Amino acid sequence: MKTYSAKPSEIEKKWVVIDAEGLVVGRLASLVANRLRGKHKPSYTPHMDCGDNVIVINAAKVLLTGNKLKDKVYYHHTGYIGGIKERTAGAIMAGKFPERIVEKAVERMVPRGPLGRKQLANLRVYAGAEHPHEAQKPEPVDIASMNPKNTNYRKTKVA
Repeated sequence: MKTYSAKPSEIEKKWVVIDAEGLVVGRLASLVANRLRGKHKPSYTPHMDCGDNVIVINAAKVLLTGNKLKDKVYYHHTGYIGGIKERTAGAIMAGKFPERIVEKAVERMVPRGPLGRKQLANLRVYAGAEHPHEAQKPEPVDIASMNPKNTNYRKTKVA
């Protein structure tokens, strides 16, 4: 029996929309990363971009469990000597671009390299409920109903 390997002409990409309101960030990110890579399809091929286009809405309303709002720290470097900066997850969620929390979580679950960057380009994250991709007719995926832990049944507070 031969191993199946998808060809570029056989790959069928769908558009899906995920409502992130009340979902736990890590669980959401792992499911989104699997969709972006195409691992949910039986025709998954590791060296091809066979994943779907994913739209995440309401990213500003995601949940972080435990004390992550004040303890989780994101670092970036300005490029100058001694230029490392840090911000807590709570500061990012309360800031101008709260969708970056979801973007970073998914980015760190996709492999690094040219293929990972190509797959990550199929991700669109929006802080609010509106998105400009209605023409693609995205089908909704209900992450909350897959597992009760996806919504953090203890209801952790958002910043």
